[in-house]
Amino acid sequence: MQLQQPINNVFVQISELLEQLSCEQYCCPSKILFGATIGQHVRHIIELFICLENGYNTGIVNYENRKRDYTIETDKDFAGSLLKSISLTLKKDNKDIMLEASYDEHSAETVEIVTNYYREIAYNLEHTVHHMALIRVGINEVANINLPGNFGVASSTVKYRKACAQ
Repeated sequence: MQLQQPINNVFVQISELLEQLSCEQYCCPSKILFGATIGQHVRHIIELFICLENGYNTGIVNYENRKRDYTIETDKDFAGSLLKSISLTLKKDNKDIMLEASYDEHSAETVEIVTNYYREIAYNLEHTVHHMALIRVGINEVANINLPGNFGVASSTVKYRKACAQ
């Protein structure tokens, strides 16, 4: 699968960030992120991949019904180990799955959308980069860490910037 390497790349970037953060920095609420922590953003990334893994096995993925594991958002070493284990589970064949979601906050009614594993992997990759961009914004408030220039930047933007520089 062509998406495995880009996902591994962003997971490595997140893992390298986790190694540089103290536990306090990982759990520190950020005013600029409306009280969210770096750990909460990392947890959210990880849980969507776990939810997709479970959905692959059952044939139905529902990101809204994911387990929200407080340990992931408070234990950066545990989060790092989950990133490593998730990257090993991505080598699956594509198959159709059902995306189940309730997009109306005033209703419990769900909509079911036919999708497939590779499409959801692509979604999770883009979702990860989006949250990395948020982490990038918040990191300056909680830590003095220089992130790589492309941390939280979409690959299409990186390519565009390179093309403009030439």
